[in-house]
Amino acid sequence: MSETPGTIGRLDHHVEGHVGYVTFNNPSKFNAVNYDMWCALPLAMQALVDNPQVRLIVLQGAGEKAFVSGADISQFNTHRNGDASTHYNEATQAGYASVLDCPKPTLAKIRGICIGGGLGLALNCDVRMASSDGKFRMPAGRLGLGYAYDGVKRFTEVVGTANTADLFFSARIFGADEALRIGLLKQVAPVETFEEVVSAYVQMVCENAPLTLAAAKRSLLELRKNPDDRDLATVKAMVDACFTSEDYKEGRKAFTEKRTPQFKGQ
Repeated sequence: MSETPGTIGRLDHHVEGHVGYVTFNNPSKFNAVNYDMWCALPLAMQALVDNPQVRLIVLQGAGEKAFVSGADISQFNTHRNGDASTHYNEATQAGYASVLDCPKPTLAKIRGICIGGGLGLALNCDVRMASSDGKFRMPAGRLGLGYAYDGVKRFTEVVGTANTADLFFSARIFGADEALRIGLLKQVAPVETFEEVVSAYVQMVCENAPLTLAAAKRSLLELRKNPDDRDLATVKAMVDACFTSEDYKEGRKAFTEKRTPQFKGQ
């Protein structure tokens, strides 16, 4: 497990089986992300990307009250004011990018509050699941801060232009059911069964062929680029590699034998 320096708020990451977990650990502030945590996020993500055992990365908040409540506002006067804001913005942008551009599948496991920067982080994951007590908000309009173009663009990719306009213009709070309806979430589960539902989905993903997941994720990443910038040759090479892999042989054999395949990512 790794954690950021300092005593107030930290970022943890660890591995369980084929799953890498990144935990925003600042429960006294509903897991608000401070500057050190932003700086640690790319390092944690890269460590899990580099771990060959990890097939899926789950982002979560410590405790039961919040996923992430956004950036730590108490640091705005010192870290997000004047010249200091440049370093802060660079750290947040690198943190967001490490999630959005991650070459492995990512899942936001949302319990309770998910607002501001937390909502942005969740949207940068591939899949989002929430408990029924989830609360969402994009409060930029209430704080007077500007939200970067790439962040707004990501909102439109997930929930569409009209819903993005509503969420930014109104800065209103909305619940998990509405988040599901507008396409922000894949699934909502009751609080009592949330852990079991997420665990079942995580297991389902991790049982699948890593090379196939990697090729699909690369296609998704290339789709976000301008057409002229897409590296389709790499995508094709990754797809072709699936068909010459030992996992492809195992998949066909397991299908014939009516059993769960045991993939090794080779």
